[in-house]
Amino acid sequence: MPGEPEAASMATATPAQEGRPVPATVASEAPVPAATAPRPLTGPTGGDSPLARELTELTQRRRALADERHPLPASTRIFTVANQKGGVGKTTTTVNLAAALARGGARVLVIDLDPQGNASTALGAEHRAETPSVYDVIVHGDPIADIMQQCGEFDGLYCLPATIDLAGAEIELVAMESREHRLRAPLHRFLSETDEPFHYVFIDCPPSLGLLTINAFVAANEVLIPIQCEYYALEGLSQLLNNISLIERHLNPALTVSTILLTMFDSRTNLANQVAQDVRDHFPGQVLPTAIPRSVRVSEAPSYGQTVITYDPNSAGSLSYREAAAEIARRGASD
Repeated sequence: MPGEPEAASMATATPAQEGRPVPATVASEAPVPAATAPRPLTGPTGGDSPLARELTELTQRRRALADERHPLPASTRIFTVANQKGGVGKTTTTVNLAAALARGGARVLVIDLDPQGNASTALGAEHRAETPSVYDVIVHGDPIADIMQQCGEFDGLYCLPATIDLAGAEIELVAMESREHRLRAPLHRFLSETDEPFHYVFIDCPPSLGLLTINAFVAANEVLIPIQCEYYALEGLSQLLNNISLIERHLNPALTVSTILLTMFDSRTNLANQVAQDVRDHFPGQVLPTAIPRSVRVSEAPSYGQTVITYDPNSAGSLSYREAAAEIARRGASD
């Protein structure tokens, strides 16, 4: 038809050919200048980003801990993990250090002396009502070997569980003979009679300074104090140290505060760094170099009946507890 070629040529003509401005939608299809292309994330000084540095550091720590085998102590080290303030990470520290040491080749027994039984839960131990428990050892004198349970995470990890019966033990102990030694005697008997020696015993205490905690202090030769990196955590520390000193003088001369572990550390806050520095200044020989960071993975693990050592072995929390366990093992081997 007349005029069709002209229409076709007009349809294929570009805005530039017609002398009109180029629309924005067309202009956006043009190549992006090199100056505006995405660049790698960098820090304020031009180096790697904070996330990249953190990932690099975690990788280096994993490599350093790969296939680690800890030096084993010449005799059993018995730790009481204590702090009368609640929520500082006593149970979390107990089970994760125990698991980390068992992972490194040690035989470890965890004694759950807290009626809440959280350590038993984290280690996957049966501790429902009527289950034989540490209560039967303390009150009835039952042998530890008949009651302890092997934990599934590692072959060398065992737990003496706690049940709700333990909540009434404080009252029952008041009228008992040698009430402060109700745990020490069966524990030392068990350690002397067992066929395979245990390298570590960790006693998880309730958040109080009652008879259960006193029994733990009398049974142990070392005290491990977890300290949360917040101001309130420091307030009760002097009282705890005074009580430990009294027990050392009157009930257990071998007791010593050998280890302090900083927990729930947040390096981004000035308060956490200040508390950490204050503790290190006052107890330079006891504070471990490693501080345990706040970690969601550490909090999640007990709900699966696991420690963070197996729940997420490559997480920052797991690596920190493994580093702390290695430092404890090295200190024991050098003593």
